[in-house]
Amino acid sequence: MPHYDVAEPVRVVFMGTPDFAVPTLRALLESERYRVVGVVTQPDRPAGRGRTLRPSPVKAVALEAGVPIAQPRKTHEPSAFAQLQTWAPDFLVVVAFGQILRQAVLDLARVMPINVHASLLPRWRGAAPIQYAIRAGDAETGITTMQMDAGMDTGPILLQETVPIVPNETGQSLHDKLAPLGAKLLIRTLDGVLSGAVVPRPQPDDAALVSYAPMLKKEEGALNWAQSAAEIDRHVRAFFPWPGTYTHWGEKRLKIVAGFPAEDMRLEAAPGQVLLSAGTPLQARAPLMIATGNGVYVPTRLQLAGRKAQDARAFLNGAPEIVGAVLE
Repeated sequence: MPHYDVAEPVRVVFMGTPDFAVPTLRALLESERYRVVGVVTQPDRPAGRGRTLRPSPVKAVALEAGVPIAQPRKTHEPSAFAQLQTWAPDFLVVVAFGQILRQAVLDLARVMPINVHASLLPRWRGAAPIQYAIRAGDAETGITTMQMDAGMDTGPILLQETVPIVPNETGQSLHDKLAPLGAKLLIRTLDGVLSGAVVPRPQPDDAALVSYAPMLKKEEGALNWAQSAAEIDRHVRAFFPWPGTYTHWGEKRLKIVAGFPAEDMRLEAAPGQVLLSAGTPLQARAPLMIATGNGVYVPTRLQLAGRKAQDARAFLNGAPEIVGAVLE
């Protein structure tokens, strides 16, 4: 087994951008063995109604910690590459950074470039593994640490840890489980690589095991009422809170924020038609139900464009004319 003779504290350059990456960065900053010598994150982006520039969550933590920061548009740009060389990292640690890294950048890590990925690779390679795992109905997912190569999440596996996907799991709740798990697994991975206890192993070469989770777009939130109630439920939960799921009520865009499926119910209604639940077993739980291609979907929280989200009873009180409408 390889053993790396590296002076301590071990030099780490951290690359990450969103909230998911923050627990891992904090774990490194709190470690006595590892020293974050630089943080690379995406450029500040306009946000909010005023479209003012807002730093990434990772940048905010780095500023608080007083760590040097780089925000290149591309890490292989000469100035960015030179900065990375100056930091002389033993490890590059990459968590939801948002850029594909070229081999020349990866080679700057004296020991290894390591990625923390929110799936059990090779399932759900790509930018949105959490959402795709829920929408597909997977029973479990987890965290993989891998030795990076120039491909998209194709590098050898270092460690993996599995978590179940519970029936009411949302994109937010699964994110909140996996982010701290990734931080713990990363520290175990670094320790194991340095001691020689953790050795890279190639991902399975069976194409049937590989699936992809490309970056999500807002339009992918559109619901198709011809699908089953179970599929619609998974779609709504997976895409909460972003990009959210929506349908159209005439010319109005209507967001479905939360709900649940009633797969064993059958209605003499077109998919997408909204009906009252009065007189059904659902009456005590929610006032509305929507026919689907198989079963009934029961929305519990809805939101018209430009308005605040409301529970279904408050929404029905303000918009009783929705009963009988066919959503598209």
